[in-house]
Amino acid sequence: MVKHIVTFKLKGTPEERLRYAGDFRDALMALPEEVPVLRAIEVGINANPDEDWDLVLTATVDTMADVAAYASHPAHVAAAAIIADVKHSRACVDYEV
Repeated sequence: MVKHIVTFKLKGTPEERLRYAGDFRDALMALPEEVPVLRAIEVGINANPDEDWDLVLTATVDTMADVAAYASHPAHVAAAAIIADVKHSRACVDYEV
């Protein structure tokens, strides 16, 4: 099993960033019904104003090849497009459990 953990920092005012993060979260949470390799997903919006990162997701798939299949799936690509213009930074860790 592979955990795919990604954090995002968004551009904009705090209110805009919260709105973008919410829209992105909603799209990501719909992915398990559309992406066959996706076993589970959890998405959290940062509630701590002293921290810089806005959103984190943890996705679970079976293999590293499934991470690539998830990333290139049209539903995931469409979800990522929601924040494409406002994404400031992204950090990712994939690890096997």
